[in-house]
Amino acid sequence: MPRIEANTIAQTNSTGYPPAHAALVGGRWVRRLGQAAGLSDFGVSQVMLKPGAASSQRHWHEDEDEFVVMLAGEAVLVEDGSRTAMRPGDMAAFPKGEPNGHHLVNESDADCLFLAFGRPPLGDCHYADIDMVWTGGSYRRTDGSDF
Repeated sequence: MPRIEANTIAQTNSTGYPPAHAALVGGRWVRRLGQAAGLSDFGVSQVMLKPGAASSQRHWHEDEDEFVVMLAGEAVLVEDGSRTAMRPGDMAAFPKGEPNGHHLVNESDADCLFLAFGRPPLGDCHYADIDMVWTGGSYRRTDGSDF
């Protein structure tokens, strides 16, 4: 089994979010480990959040399961009506089709690190707190209009 040296994989903090919704993830740095290792059925990303950053806008997927494992630091898992501290070794699962918007937010004063597992979604992704949906390969307002 080939060993993956994460530090040799480039980090990116790019986002496809429309500018009005991009600032929240400005301190999110991602290494796409699965892609770099040649995986195609699912993705594995190492995600580092700077203090104040979020993993994404709060969202849920119609057709993509997600799973995260905290490696270092601390983040808060924000879901519909709840906030849960996530520390090293903690895990969370987000079944596809469950309309419970979620994301991780680093509210501490130190970086946090986690692994995220999923696959490229084919269906819609809904953003619980903002007027946005991922549909047909692009971000749109919930009424279908462009940003």
